[in-house]
Amino acid sequence: MSEPTPPTSTPDLPPPSGARKAKLRWRPKLRSLHRDMGYLVVGLTFVYALSGLAVNHLEDWDPNFVHVEASHTLEHRLPENEAQAVAQVLGQLDIDEQPSDVFLYEQELEIQLENRVLQVDGNSMTILERGERDRLGLRLANWLHLNRGKRAWTLIADGYAVLLLFLATSGMLMLPGKNGLRGRGWILVLLGAAVPVGYVLLSGGP
Repeated sequence: MSEPTPPTSTPDLPPPSGARKAKLRWRPKLRSLHRDMGYLVVGLTFVYALSGLAVNHLEDWDPNFVHVEASHTLEHRLPENEAQAVAQVLGQLDIDEQPSDVFLYEQELEIQLENRVLQVDGNSMTILERGERDRLGLRLANWLHLNRGKRAWTLIADGYAVLLLFLATSGMLMLPGKNGLRGRGWILVLLGAAVPVGYVLLSGGP
């Protein structure tokens, strides 16, 4: 008669892989949300980034308008009648626009139009044209960036700021391990934070 086989001890097993995955399941969801919110704010990010670059250099250029200056030769001396003088100059330059203001003194005539001014000198037979035109798209971006839209745009700008805070926070938490916040991530976060802190310390602050 054979002896019964003694029971074998069962070694401690690691928890099922499903349990480990359950702990990390929130990261894929966070990455998906981060991606979708990133797509959502692309348009606003371009508006604020381009406008920010533009208004940072006010000393170098006008971010809203292109200034235009041109010289023309006056074909005939100005008549003494103001209306006739204006009609002559506008006709010569092929301008079909009603002036907002006119000033005539002897052979000096100034015609103010919507986006330009004509300064006419009948003695030197010259017309100096000075004006400005909108920078396409950029003036609107600056108008939004500087919150000229007031209350309604304030709500949109606040929502955009909240989304940027979410993107920054979720970006730190999306990846585990050496590529995440516990790895090199915290070093990069500190380097980024050091830029404004270092500038304030070096410049002396406000």
